[in-house]
Amino acid sequence: MTRTRRSIGFVLMSAAATLVIAPAVARLLAQESPPNRREFTINARDYHFNPGRIEVTVDDLVKLTVRSEDVAYSFTIDQFRVSKRIPAGGTVTFEFRADRGPGTYSYYSNMTSDPRHAGMKGELVVKAR
Repeated sequence: MTRTRRSIGFVLMSAAATLVIAPAVARLLAQESPPNRREFTINARDYHFNPGRIEVTVDDLVKLTVRSEDVAYSFTIDQFRVSKRIPAGGTVTFEFRADRGPGTYSYYSNMTSDPRHAGMKGELVVKAR
């Protein structure tokens, strides 16, 4: 093997290693920075969520407190595997990481005890960093 072929081989192996290692290093560095923590309170009353829209940034740690001011409700965001039941007059607090890409995700009540639950909708807006 000539010296030129060895040099080309070394350059190609280095480039391949960089393509494999660089994304992993970027993920590790992103994990080292502490997550931004966002806290919201959502009130459920008369078959409506208030506020009907909340905004976070990708990878934020989201803490939600959902309060029922009258009957039992649920709070569901399918894409983040969140589904909580809120008892009548009760409060539920939970956390999840907004680890999906930027976009708008619906939250809703999935209860079927009253057809008005089907109209309970809101939006979780996840923005890019």
